[in-house]
Amino acid sequence: MSGTPSRLPASLTLVGAGKMGGAMLSGWLAGGLDPARTAIVEPAPSPEIADLCAARGIALNPAAPRAAEAVVLAIKPQGLAAAAPALAPLIAPGSLVVSILAGKTIADLKARLPGARAVVRAMPNLPASIGRGATGAAASPEVTPAQRGLADALLSASGLVEWLDDEGLIDAVTAVSGSGPAYVFLLAEALAEAGVAAGLPAEIAGRLARATVAGSGALLDAEATEAAQLRRNVTSPGGTTAAALDVLMRADGMPALLREAVAAARRRAGELAG
Repeated sequence: MSGTPSRLPASLTLVGAGKMGGAMLSGWLAGGLDPARTAIVEPAPSPEIADLCAARGIALNPAAPRAAEAVVLAIKPQGLAAAAPALAPLIAPGSLVVSILAGKTIADLKARLPGARAVVRAMPNLPASIGRGATGAAASPEVTPAQRGLADALLSASGLVEWLDDEGLIDAVTAVSGSGPAYVFLLAEALAEAGVAAGLPAEIAGRLARATVAGSGALLDAEATEAAQLRRNVTSPGGTTAAALDVLMRADGMPALLREAVAAARRRAGELAG
């Protein structure tokens, strides 16, 4: 938690309104962000974003952008260098910059945006698009407790936020929760394929696997019980689940594969950050 009561900023500029940026904007508006004090910089807005801006009175690509209390960067990471000169007028000395640009460190952002002092680097994941995300965040030393509260309010509108004392841990967050949804989707995919191999029609196997993964995730979210205990709760000694887990939990099984996968993703995140 931020340690400071969270509030949405009095003024905000969102740079990049793609799927993730647009989803975050919807959460902020639902949480009480003032549309009249909100601006979006997006060279190719979707019809949905254009309609939202028109309906709510949000400034879309204003001709004379003004500095805002908070500036959220949600563009593609590779577009930062080209976009940086146009972003300078948006950032005042007291502005909070929140970046969800994968691979772009706080030092990168400050180098590209000399006016940026208080910077929060965050790594959300895909479920943030439905308000069920998991985000890791790290703040530069210039971020005040009040600004951290602002960032916490902005990021928690999309789900869980975990604050990190060490920005270097963002690569681990990327490997666990940033890439994690793909691991879960692969589980559903592989479970369905295994069902087909066991004789189920493909459509039925797909629906059963999908509902099993979704329902188990919902149960994990609803229960305070640790995941390991939930696993034990559904595993009868000598039963069918125990037989399957004997395979999945062997030395070269799922835990070892996930450790290897997360380590690979973390290494790649570090390489991409340069």
